[in-house]
Amino acid sequence: MKRFHVHMHVEDLDKNIAFYSAMFHQPPARTEADYAKWMLQDPPVNFAISTRGSTTGVDHLGIQVESDEELAELKAHAQDADLALQDDGETTCCYARSDKYWLTDPQGVAWEQFHTLDNIPVFSEPAPASNQAVAPACCAPRATEKVAPLSSTTSCAQAPAAKACC
Repeated sequence: MKRFHVHMHVEDLDKNIAFYSAMFHQPPARTEADYAKWMLQDPPVNFAISTRGSTTGVDHLGIQVESDEELAELKAHAQDADLALQDDGETTCCYARSDKYWLTDPQGVAWEQFHTLDNIPVFSEPAPASNQAVAPACCAPRATEKVAPLSSTTSCAQAPAAKACC
């Protein structure tokens, strides 16, 4: 099953948790000091908010899949359509370890396509020192970046504050 993903930046997390909990008629599935996520079943949506962005509003959209095979299928469709993509591979961000890549639409909206592998207790983990040369970035490309990859030594934890993670 595929699940639509929306991530928004908010200024007041508590106020937004109260609003969205009332709107969705359920509490978040995960809450942290700077983040909350609802895993809605009807409609199937992974809706996340955080205070980590530089501006409020929709940060990025995405498609979350449940298997490596579904992710490979989505990626093959993007490659067949000759869409430029930023492949982050396995990375950590937003309290999760995921395999992901990014597309950017003509308006500059970042689209994340990902398979969540595990939950982690922190927003992100730096890449191991032995892996710094190939550490993937986990942050959504900004409109000005299109899908140009970040520095190969940039991890989510090291990325500039203007970058936002899933």
